[in-house]
Amino acid sequence: MTELMIVQEVADYLRVTEKTIYRLLKRRSIPATKVGHQWRFSKDSIDGWLQQSSIVTKANILVVDDEETIRLLFQETLEELGHSVITAETGSEGLELVKQSDFDLVFLDLKMMGMDGATLFKHIKTIKPTLPVTIITGYPESDIMAQALAHSPFGIMNKPFGEADIITAVNTFLRITRQQF
Repeated sequence: MTELMIVQEVADYLRVTEKTIYRLLKRRSIPATKVGHQWRFSKDSIDGWLQQSSIVTKANILVVDDEETIRLLFQETLEELGHSVITAETGSEGLELVKQSDFDLVFLDLKMMGMDGATLFKHIKTIKPTLPVTIITGYPESDIMAQALAHSPFGIMNKPFGEADIITAVNTFLRITRQQF
């Protein structure tokens, strides 16, 4: 029997907000079934939807994280799939790259020395308000996360994660942005 998920579960699975799922439902661009007054999602259908949408589109991605292993994991995983990946070790370096280049997506560590992720996120949203940002955190319940959420991040990735989680996050982003245009 196919595993069914509710809105919150599919949002967690795709690493986006519930608001994003409801937007996709409103446009009828995500496979779902209404049971009574509740939406239900087949995990198999969601996986197929993601795979179908990720075949052609390649993205220009910025990864800002003070841990070299995280930056390398993103870079190696995503470049293997044909994406262009630029990394930054500090918030200041990330901010300069955002000012100088056009990115399709930013992965941003929440806790960094110097300029933290919440502050960088605020600056990014001031400079490029439509640039999607996914927050990377090992501290989802922290005060700094609450500050970042005040600026409505596109997605959240909780540490620890692996290659499959990175690929799912990017594929979800590519699918959602394609549906918006």
